[in-house]
Amino acid sequence: MIERKLAAWQEAGLIDAGTTASIRAYEAEHSRPLALWAVVGIGALAIGLGLVSVVAANWEAIPGTVRLAAHFALLALLAAALWWRGGVLLSERPWAHEALLFVFAVLGLTFFGHLGQVYQTSSPLWQPLALWLALFAPVVLLRGSSWLAAALLAVVLVYACWDFADPTRPLFGLDRGQRPGLVIGIATALPVLLAPLGAWMRGRGRRTDFWRRLEQLGFAYALGCASLIATASGLDDFDGETERFLALGTQIVQAAIGLGAAALVIAARRSTSGRAAGCVIGGAALVLLAAHLVDGSMLGGAILFMALWVGVAFAALQAGWRRIFQLAVAVIAVRLVILSFELASDLLTSGAGLIAAGLLILAVAWIAVRVSRRLAPPEETAP
Repeated sequence: MIERKLAAWQEAGLIDAGTTASIRAYEAEHSRPLALWAVVGIGALAIGLGLVSVVAANWEAIPGTVRLAAHFALLALLAAALWWRGGVLLSERPWAHEALLFVFAVLGLTFFGHLGQVYQTSSPLWQPLALWLALFAPVVLLRGSSWLAAALLAVVLVYACWDFADPTRPLFGLDRGQRPGLVIGIATALPVLLAPLGAWMRGRGRRTDFWRRLEQLGFAYALGCASLIATASGLDDFDGETERFLALGTQIVQAAIGLGAAALVIAARRSTSGRAAGCVIGGAALVLLAAHLVDGSMLGGAILFMALWVGVAFAALQAGWRRIFQLAVAVIAVRLVILSFELASDLLTSGAGLIAAGLLILAVAWIAVRVSRRLAPPEETAP
């Protein structure tokens, strides 16, 4: 691959023969023996699977306290390794440090499940997840260096918050008492606060990649939730009595937290990218309120959804997020196609709707290309 690129660049006059030779020498010196590493990885995987099989074969025969003691000892060993060699690994081999931290955090997560298995506890899942967040999240925040740790933290936080709020039980006919709308709103909006946390720390710490990923995850959570609410608004009327998660009071709480997070992001990152990210989060919060104006209207829900993503496209255009801009255009195009099917009542209107949707998609693509060429600033790597 690199040889073809070098030949093409040299032929196009982008680099000369000396630069080509220097690049070849550098790549040869820093190349990794991928085949050898693959063989080593397969061998390590085989050993690991063998150990798991041996333990699994005798799992029931091992007393629960012994299993827990071994699990805890392994956790302590990894914690000691992070404390003793963590700084060196982070500076010299960040990937090894991140892998060690991830394994430590996952072992901590499974330890609580192991406790439940041994002692046959029946506590709801959010309780051990909340305990993990209290004990292990500080370690991840202090030591995390890339997307792996950030994603683990965000996934656990989102799952714990939603399992605690439990807003979907009435939708499936489950009769356990719901939590108050205020509690549901606060709990389900908490993950959005990852965005201002990441935005504040990414310019004030050394682990910029980790904090940027954390901000992106909060950004994605806000945008994803708003998209789902906009979609749901076109399916049915929001009934605040049986679906308290969709009640106006709950949405007001969520929107208030979202607007607060947006303001904090803008305050933390006084740049075009920071303002764009804050505006998208704020727009997503406002969509939660606007959904109550169009609930029950298929066309209204579709327009609200596309308005949200038009705003995302505009913000991406201003901030130079090329991939997010392309994603927004693609999402709008797909929604137009879906809308053409939703509004069709027979084969004739379905065909006409598809033709109209296709023409609109071509128009959107043409406008997107023209506008992006004229207005888009130099590309930024991420929001």
